Amino acid sequence: MRYLVWILRLLVFIAVLMFAVKNTDPVKVNFYADYAIQNVPLIVVMLATFVVGAVFGLLLTVPMAMRRRREASRLRREVERLKSLAQAAASPNAVPPEAIAPMSPL
Repeated sequence: MRYLVWILRLLVFIAVLMFAVKNTDPVKVNFYADYAIQNVPLIVVMLATFVVGAVFGLLLTVPMAMRRRREASRLRREVERLKSLAQAAASPNAVPPEAIAPMSPL
């Protein structure tokens, strides 16, 4: 299985390399306010566009990942609190489970 993965990686690398070699023609890149860069290889423009898109995509996922991490830590604290209450309930002065974590009506 490991060799199959390496063969697939090699095939993808060769395909991307062939694509890069075929797209080396110089192009003119136009920006706003009539600013332009002359004779930039097309593959450089495509690679820069890919990198900028990947960075923006990662930046868009950061708030959601932080929110999930906060929620996970809050839930861990809640589990620890409930475990400590359950251990306290195991003592001779037992408290009914509904007093620890009331069930919501269905």
